[in-house]
Amino acid sequence: MSKFGELIDVEIPVLLDFYTEWNEQSTAMHPVLRDVAAALGDKAKVIKIDVDKNKELSDALRVKGLPTLIIYKDGEMKWRHSGEQDANTLIGIVHQFM
Repeated sequence: MSKFGELIDVEIPVLLDFYTEWNEQSTAMHPVLRDVAAALGDKAKVIKIDVDKNKELSDALRVKGLPTLIIYKDGEMKWRHSGEQDANTLIGIVHQFM
C-alpha cells in the first residue's frame, strides 16, 4: 500500500483504471485508455490496476463495479466513476485537474 501512496502523491493527475481480464467492459476500456494516455502525454498518468492481482487495494478503495476509474492528484481522490467512459470525456475530466 505504501507503493500506492507514492503512485498517487504527485502533482499531475493520475487516472487509475481498476479492471479484470475476464470483464468485457474492462477490456473494452483498454484501447480508450491508450488513447487517453497518448492525448495527455506527460501531463497526466494513466495506470491500469488488475483487481485480481491487487485485491487488498481494491477492497480498501471499495471497488465493486468494473471498470472503476479514479483520478487522484496530490494524493487526494478528485473523481470516481464505475462503468465505461469514452476517451474525449475522460480527457476533458482529467484536464479539469491539471
